[in-house]
Amino acid sequence: MKPQSIARKIARDLRKRQTESEQRFWNKIRNRHLLDLKFTRQHPIFFNHDQYRRFFVADFYCAEFKLVIEIDDG
Repeated sequence: MKPQSIARKIARDLRKRQTESEQRFWNKIRNRHLLDLKFTRQHPIFFNHDQYRRFFVADFYCAEFKLVIEIDDG
């Protein structure tokens, strides 16, 4: 299975299991409510490391500013 397919599946699952803090933050920023910026949630970010294609899933991502926001619950 390709890394892109795996990342999409993981991101989809994480969107279904958002924490309360993530859900509250998402409700504030979705639909361009924050400075008219578009955010996506559970966004896979790919990079190369040690000659391998790797990824991590950011909680929230704004492509316009290449901004990643991670929220720790609790």
